[in-house]
Amino acid sequence: MQTITLNNGVEMPVLGFGVYQIPPEQTEQAVTDALAAGYRLLDTAAAYGNEEAVGRAIKNSGIPRDELFVTTKLWVQDAPAEENTKRAFETSLAKLGLDHLDLYLMHQPFGDVYGQWRAMESLHREGRAKAIGVANFYPDRLLDLVLNNEVTPAVDQIETHPFFQRTADQELMREHGVQIQSWGGFAEGKNDIFTHPVLSGIGAKHGKSVAQVVLRWLTQRGVVAIPKSVRAERMAENIDIFDFELTDDQMAAIATLETGATLFFDHRDPAMVGWLSARRLDG
Repeated sequence: MQTITLNNGVEMPVLGFGVYQIPPEQTEQAVTDALAAGYRLLDTAAAYGNEEAVGRAIKNSGIPRDELFVTTKLWVQDAPAEENTKRAFETSLAKLGLDHLDLYLMHQPFGDVYGQWRAMESLHREGRAKAIGVANFYPDRLLDLVLNNEVTPAVDQIETHPFFQRTADQELMREHGVQIQSWGGFAEGKNDIFTHPVLSGIGAKHGKSVAQVVLRWLTQRGVVAIPKSVRAERMAENIDIFDFELTDDQMAAIATLETGATLFFDHRDPAMVGWLSARRLDG
């Protein structure tokens, strides 16, 4: 597995396994299969409701903790944000059955972002979160956080796929030492991605699937990817992307698929800001 080095020296696999929208009752087996396939980066979140199942799979795997890279995410917290962030961190850690996280992300750019970040900085200083970062921060919000805080986020996990490529966002992150990570790398099947003629044509030339082409395109750009699947054979296929390389012409062909807009929802849309900001997690 190839790795990238975060801005604080922590090594992170460039390809991992995500569990978004995997029901809790299926998550333990999915993570077990992913670990057996060779994944060592696991990505979950308090909002996914499946941290406990991820934790059980980790415990039962017998894989040494220092061989794993575990990420979870903080949901928007009520005031006092610093205190509640630390409480939320302890809850996630207990559900996962771990004594530290490799990466703790602020899931949304809403609420008392500064209070939440101060708490995360404290957890980072204590070594309980080896790295801290954010998710769904557009460049303006990310730069504000970078310029006005002690610790620069190590990662920004954002929607990134062939139809919304985020190249300008990635360049800004590169300038400030923030690692881009993709969610929704397959666009959840939208725009007929798995049968798209450009992607399937490239795949045919390499003897690879469209999914493998997309993951190779992401990782070749230096984007960390976390594909999700509940099928063991698909997990094995998705991790088998390091034996080929896309040509410059193929990378350029994929660049033409850019639409410049989200295929899901815009975190800057007032209605979405209101909906996400009002949501609270049970427990």
